Amino acid sequence: MYFNCKKAEIRNFSCISRRNNLLLHISTHCANKIEESSMSISKTRQTLVDVARQLFAKNGVANTTMNDIAQASGKGRRTLYTYFNRKEDVYNAVIESELERLSDKLDEVAAKKIRPQDKIIELIYTHLSMIRETVVRNGNLRAEFFRNIWTVEKVRKNFDEDEMEIFRKVYAEGVAEGEFDLEDIELVADITHYCIKGLEVPFIYGRLGHGLTEESSKPLVAKVVYGALGKRGVMK
Repeated sequence: MYFNCKKAEIRNFSCISRRNNLLLHISTHCANKIEESSMSISKTRQTLVDVARQLFAKNGVANTTMNDIAQASGKGRRTLYTYFNRKEDVYNAVIESELERLSDKLDEVAAKKIRPQDKIIELIYTHLSMIRETVVRNGNLRAEFFRNIWTVEKVRKNFDEDEMEIFRKVYAEGVAEGEFDLEDIELVADITHYCIKGLEVPFIYGRLGHGLTEESSKPLVAKVVYGALGKRGVMK
């Protein structure tokens, strides 16, 4: 009787173990499929955005239709409308994609092992240079950037918040290391961000520092920035 009970327990344990292994296998398989599907969706969406950006840059937003995007991408109208309900949604996605490129560059600068005071100057010039490069490389689309400034402002809200957070971290790092003398890091980070935004258009059109190259202007900009940050420094 005892051995019969033990055998029954072993059989039950074996069944439970096999069932658990089967469930684990199914769960893992489903998770992998979901991940693959997510990656496929992301890739398809990005393809549509890239194609739309090229068409917008070449023909302008007004002269590009949803059908044009569907045909040029080779994905078809049904696929396009799965991701975007209207052309304005595609346009917003293009702006977001361009801002993500800029955000990635700023993250790279923020991660560098350099002095906080040098990092601030590099962040400023990276922002301005990337904005100019983005506008220049997008041909006819650049007119839309300036004509629909409120649309652009709405889309870039998250990017603006991320950039201000980067400045807060660098300023906090500088204060901790005795590089900066700041009473309100958050306020200074906000002011820095909005000052840079104000310089975007004149920088794009080459109206900032007539006759000065980017490299020759850096020490002058650094002097102004360092003075505002309570730091007397020289660019190395």
